[in-house]
Amino acid sequence: MKFILASNSPRRRELLGALISDFTVEPSHFSEEGAGLSARDTALAFACGKAADVAARRPGCAVLGADTVVALGDRILGKPRSADEARRMLALLSGKAHTVYTGVCLIAPQGTYSDVVETRVYFRPLEEELIEAYVKSGLPMDKAGAYGIQDGYPLVDRYEGSFTNVVGLPVERLKAILREAGLI
Repeated sequence: MKFILASNSPRRRELLGALISDFTVEPSHFSEEGAGLSARDTALAFACGKAADVAARRPGCAVLGADTVVALGDRILGKPRSADEARRMLALLSGKAHTVYTGVCLIAPQGTYSDVVETRVYFRPLEEELIEAYVKSGLPMDKAGAYGIQDGYPLVDRYEGSFTNVVGLPVERLKAILREAGLI
């Protein structure tokens, strides 16, 4: 059975590659427009929307969709649209705890499997110089919340939960879903 990752994220490709060696990438055309849902429900709805979009074009395949949402309280922090927005997001997260939700949805001939994984992340107090250097690196621009825990910048003090969830694909939970679906 052909396995498809419905994401163009290089981080998700790398993480999935640790579990499945033979898969193709077909980005979804699903629109990630806000639906007034909670951060947790948004992550799940977008993951399932992405998987369903690709699965409709590829019947008989196993399709994995994923979506990561960063939330500070009730406020969802998406991907920054500009360097200024990235600076504002990082300043907002500075010295605070926030939650990262990643929804995963596997649509396969044998059924649909989905879940949301939650990780609590605690940011260090960030100096303006660090924020500026990080933004100038360009790394925050394609990431929810304007940061990547794996980027090598000293932003995060600690986290509670799954590291790979914060990167964008909760490998531990995904492995259990793939087992349940009989794919590994």
